[in-house]
Amino acid sequence: MSLLLQITIFLGASLLLVPLAKRFGIATVLGYLFTGILLGPSVFNIASDPESIQELAEFGVILLMFIIGLELRPQRLWEMRKSIFLMGSLQVGMTGIILAIVVFFALSQGLAASFVIGTALALSSTAFVLQLLAEKQQLNTTFGQQSFSVLLFQDIAAIPLLAIIPLLAGSESTHHGIAYFAAIIATFSGLFLFSRYMMRPFFRFVAKSGAHELITAVGLFIVLGVVVLMDVLGISTTLGAFLTGVLLADSEFRHELEASIAPFKGLLLGLFFMTVGMTTQLSLLVDMPWLIIGGAFILILVKSITLTAIARYLKYSWRNSLLLATCLSQGGEFAFVVLKVASSEKVITQAILEPLTLIVTLSMVLTPMLYWLISTWIIPLIDKEKAPVYDEIPDIHNPMIIAGFGRFGQIIARIAHLQHQSFTAIDSNLEKVDFVRQYGGTLYYGDATQPDILRSAGIQHAKVFVLAIDDIEDSMNVARHIRLNYPNLKLLVRARDRHHVHLLRDLGVEQIWRETYLSSLGMAYRALRELDISEEDAYKSIELFRDYDEKLLIQQQRIYTDEQKIYETHRNALAELEHLFESDAQIRQEPTGVNLQRGLAHPRIDVTRDDSN
Repeated sequence: MSLLLQITIFLGASLLLVPLAKRFGIATVLGYLFTGILLGPSVFNIASDPESIQELAEFGVILLMFIIGLELRPQRLWEMRKSIFLMGSLQVGMTGIILAIVVFFALSQGLAASFVIGTALALSSTAFVLQLLAEKQQLNTTFGQQSFSVLLFQDIAAIPLLAIIPLLAGSESTHHGIAYFAAIIATFSGLFLFSRYMMRPFFRFVAKSGAHELITAVGLFIVLGVVVLMDVLGISTTLGAFLTGVLLADSEFRHELEASIAPFKGLLLGLFFMTVGMTTQLSLLVDMPWLIIGGAFILILVKSITLTAIARYLKYSWRNSLLLATCLSQGGEFAFVVLKVASSEKVITQAILEPLTLIVTLSMVLTPMLYWLISTWIIPLIDKEKAPVYDEIPDIHNPMIIAGFGRFGQIIARIAHLQHQSFTAIDSNLEKVDFVRQYGGTLYYGDATQPDILRSAGIQHAKVFVLAIDDIEDSMNVARHIRLNYPNLKLLVRARDRHHVHLLRDLGVEQIWRETYLSSLGMAYRALRELDISEEDAYKSIELFRDYDEKLLIQQQRIYTDEQKIYETHRNALAELEHLFESDAQIRQEPTGVNLQRGLAHPRIDVTRDDSN
């Protein structure tokens, strides 16, 4: 079967099966794996020669590492050095030793083979984990960043491991030893000089030509050129791509490069996991089920326990420790590479290579299930059993209390700080509290729905209470408590939507700010001005809409629980507003010069810019 036909079949199958897997809540990576298994010789045998496109598929991992490098400036790498080298070295070292001991006794392998297999299995899947965290939008969390740091160290550690294998096999090779590592240092030094003094001027030259498609061509040329160079020198192509990305991370063309390469990365990465699925020998699962299934569970268990212990030793919370360990509990694509090299160098036999490959693949399949179990069942139990220890708020009687320190509450706090107005800020998100404190801010960890917390914050002495909690139910509970127990306290409330406004007004709350409302009016004003509508007419249109929307909100207060009546009032108000706009347009066309200041119930406000959300 030709290469073009195989790729066509792969693309067609993935377009059908991957979205179907997503609909059932299965991670995209697993969708690609299952697609490869179905197409491979183990099931339908539609494309029986995955080796012919495996080299092409490996460019998915290479492009992934390049884009990761683009996200990391050298300064940020230096700032992450502790988490990269401390946690990364502990994870690879401890996990590798434990797994090597297990392999030595359980599989009766020699010392050299046990060391290579144990260390290879200690490496997790960079592509798999980053894809999983990106899908769940958890890449920027504490455990997400720590996972990335460990993966980065693992990718670096794979280079000396690959270099040591020929030495363990007893073969003498000029590609390994002092000359080999000197070549690595010289190559990366040359890449640094090339990116600084040749690559960036070349980018500017191409950009000035106005042919934007050439930016994509330049990005691919750089990646492919580095891969060819690394391949000739016998250096890890993935590490070379990563370091090239780092060298270009602080250039002005970083975002263009990332945007142009990202589609190729996604497709080739999916192709890589399909080839992994195709090369999986499911027949071994029938022939030796206890070895494969037991090996996968032991691999996951050893890596999870070891990483949890390391994270707890480094003072991470149970939640972050368990999630970090779960993310990195599988084997990775570098295990395939290392084990394949070890087999070619006769360090391990082909008979042990095939079951190990299936064990690594099965560990990948099991990881999303384990992650779901930990995040859905185990973490909530831990959080439930562990009662939160809230901060002791000093009795300083600040005149203003801010409950909720998200994007809304932060802006109020910043403006109050600029005016030298003291306040007490409370938030129930511990990670947010820690982040604010890292940068010198004062924020107390507490739950504003608890009366004790409000009393300790000095609510009985406050003049203004800013209620900016994101959760509507919690916001209503706090508002209800304040209206009943502190009726004279000036209560300023952020509302999520119109329904939230109606609920608050039922409590008698008067000072309400709808989230994103003023921002949308400000943007609408700017859009009208950009469409060459005069400043006066644009302002009048915004004020006219604002006035009628406020009237509509009051009108709907009595019927907001009836969806049909709400719909009818919206439709009637829209028709009335449209009629008023048309009337104003007709008046503007009359030569009488009539002043159009009618109907504007609100005082003039600045709608040119608003940061309320």
